[in-house]
Amino acid sequence: MEIQFLGGAREVGRSAVLVDDALLLDFGSLTGDPPQYPVSRPEPDAVVVSHGHLDHVGQVPALLRGDRRPTVHWTPPTADLARVLAEDTLKLRGYDCTFTRNHVRRLGEVERRHGYGEPFVVAAGGTDYEVTLHDAGHIPGSAHVLVDDGETRLLYTADFHTDDTRLLSGSTARPDADAVICESTYSDVRHEDRARVEERFVETVRETRWEGGTALIPAFAIGRTQEVLSVLGDADVRPYLDGMGQRVTDLLRRHPEFVRDPAALRRAKSGARYVTGKDGQRDRIAADNEAVVTTSGMLSGGPVMSYLPMLRSDPTNRVCLTGYQVEGTNGRELLERGRCELNGAVVPVAARVEPFDFSAHADRNGLRSFLDAYRGATVLVNHGDRCPAFAADLRADGHDAAAPELGERVTV
Repeated sequence: MEIQFLGGAREVGRSAVLVDDALLLDFGSLTGDPPQYPVSRPEPDAVVVSHGHLDHVGQVPALLRGDRRPTVHWTPPTADLARVLAEDTLKLRGYDCTFTRNHVRRLGEVERRHGYGEPFVVAAGGTDYEVTLHDAGHIPGSAHVLVDDGETRLLYTADFHTDDTRLLSGSTARPDADAVICESTYSDVRHEDRARVEERFVETVRETRWEGGTALIPAFAIGRTQEVLSVLGDADVRPYLDGMGQRVTDLLRRHPEFVRDPAALRRAKSGARYVTGKDGQRDRIAADNEAVVTTSGMLSGGPVMSYLPMLRSDPTNRVCLTGYQVEGTNGRELLERGRCELNGAVVPVAARVEPFDFSAHADRNGLRSFLDAYRGATVLVNHGDRCPAFAADLRADGHDAAAPELGERVTV
């Protein structure tokens, strides 16, 4: 089995792994201005998508250009989330987008939806691959992808979490595999205890409002928004909810079998006040000592960019970052340098910025624990800022590990 890394190698974003030049695992984009795409546009016979985040699914509609119609395999939540993300991308990028609404509509012609633990056959490049999706514990519908060509079993972990969160149970799947492509986003980090993170977060939001400030909470629309709403709701804080998180929250409620506690998600939604953005509503909210959960999580667009100019000059306000901030994004600039780009200019932000580790990725201990089940397998490290260093750590611990470069081909 030959594997080529078209994206996500030694970086976080634009994940794309091509198997035998015929079967594609994910096809995403990297947030930025301009965004970055996989290093080539392959013509696979089939695509298996691990989950509905932009960096894994964002470019899938572009594969349906011309007369190309590769079959697309994914879970039901991923199928629905992919459409939401595609529509948002079209709205943001317009004519500059790599696909059109027609390409998004074509997904209905080629998609196949699958549950966890249900093997299915994918015909690609003259080979019949048996593929099985396993719960990855990352976001609703996220999956490890196991690919078996009859000789080699390849496990593509995609993004995964081994600990329970309010929204999902941690991944416990450890299917037999000869080779593992393993993410490494937090390979040098040990997550703070989740209960303590939630306690500090609620304290910060309450304190901000008590002092007369507004708590601006940028959050990824998929997964993070719903978890933050649950935490605030259980603390009797009724936040405003703005942006794409509204639609995603409604969507995920239609897939109760893919969340840990459907009743908790229902309560979280009922406790949130939806923002319409009409008649100066955001201006009033920003001035009213409220908590606002809004997209985008990395400050790369969305309603958060309407609130930030109104809140940035007052240190009584807080920006509560709830997710990973990719290098080069507005969120990373704000976190590290206390400034960000607003309306075409880089400006200082006096509002206090505080990060909270609500990560949906396995940390160093989680990654090591997961890979303990694969000591006899080849481990290919991807999706991280320090892939070579983590691969070296694994080799020192007895693993057969490497960190492929972008565009590199590896035979397993």
